[in-house]
Amino acid sequence: MKALSVKQPAANKIASGEKTIELRTWPTKYRGPVLILSSKSPNIEPAGCALAIVDLVDCLPMREEHVIASCASQLYPECYCWILANVHVIKPVPMKGSLGLFEVDIDKTDLDADDRAEIVHRIKEKNR
Repeated sequence: MKALSVKQPAANKIASGEKTIELRTWPTKYRGPVLILSSKSPNIEPAGCALAIVDLVDCLPMREEHVIASCASQLYPECYCWILANVHVIKPVPMKGSLGLFEVDIDKTDLDADDRAEIVHRIKEKNR
């Protein structure tokens, strides 16, 4: 599964559905599910955890109409809007992030367990 590390509090805003556009300085052709990970800094809980699965449905240059949905304070014309939809919140699971859009050896069924300990166990088993 593809994953994306996002600084807090933006990661929490994506998980809550408040932020439906993630701004990046680079475009992507990828479309599909993305695991959203919160960065460890700043230390806003839950820091360093997988928080949600979203669908990346589009990527386009930022325009004025994207400011509110991206929770930005202004227009950043050099940025790209990663349009996110279908937020599926998961129980926070500690996971190491990385730069860029990266691959994690996990699938959605591994993140749907009711027991947080079972989720952590599945992730550790897949990443041995």
